[in-house]
Amino acid sequence: MSRIRDIRKSAVYEAESIVRRMLDRADERGLRTVEVAGSHVTLPIERRFASIESVQAYVDAVLTLDWVRTRWERARIRVRVRARAGNAAAHYERDSATIALPEHRANTAWAFREMVVLHELAHHLDPLDPEDATEGAHGPRFVDRFLTLVGEIIGPETAFLLRASGIDTPVGPNR
Repeated sequence: MSRIRDIRKSAVYEAESIVRRMLDRADERGLRTVEVAGSHVTLPIERRFASIESVQAYVDAVLTLDWVRTRWERARIRVRVRARAGNAAAHYERDSATIALPEHRANTAWAFREMVVLHELAHHLDPLDPEDATEGAHGPRFVDRFLTLVGEIIGPETAFLLRASGIDTPVGPNR
């Protein structure tokens, strides 16, 4: 099988990075209102986690929400959260329904935050087996799942910021 090229991956990660920095600065400075694309937005508070166990409890709670179970059949499949080696990336393992997060290192836990966990849950909720995929792992259907989770759980302001940061901007010559 030839693997589908994930042309949206860098745009998704860049938009997330921009929004995470905005949320971090709001926390550091206590200034929660920003102007983006001509709109004044009050930034919500993003949940942070202290341990793998607290992430697991959060994931379990999200997957039992009625609207999540109604919208995505795979919400009925329990996800296990585990620590992973290295500090560069979080990832989702579909075969074992596992989210792997890098643990706290040097007083930082960049992956122990709500947006990262919801990103990995958006992968879990994908109804298509990767063998049957017609788009990359971060394609339009992923972006729709991720924005829905973020908008409903963290808040519509955060979903707006992700959109304004280019998460769903078409890629390629026909932009």
